[in-house]
Amino acid sequence: MFRVWGKIIRQNRLVKDIVIEIEDYSISRTQKVYKALEDMCYAFDLGKPIWLELNKKDFIKNARTRFTKDCFIEEIDFDYLDFQVIEEDY
Repeated sequence: MFRVWGKIIRQNRLVKDIVIEIEDYSISRTQKVYKALEDMCYAFDLGKPIWLELNKKDFIKNARTRFTKDCFIEEIDFDYLDFQVIEEDY
């Protein structure tokens, strides 16, 4: 199972969080990451953020990244969306 934990943070406080589980073993890890982000944004009623170069490098290194206001097209009412892989099957 592939699980991702998403957290909306405002002023260093957790506002909302969700765990997204992807059980489709026929898709690649990259597809699972994009699907999890899409499901998370749908649950939070957000537009999908843009993966900036910093996000890509951070995610490759740590399996975690933060999407700040620079990553979203529309205005957001929080400081950042924390996106972290918490379980992967190989």
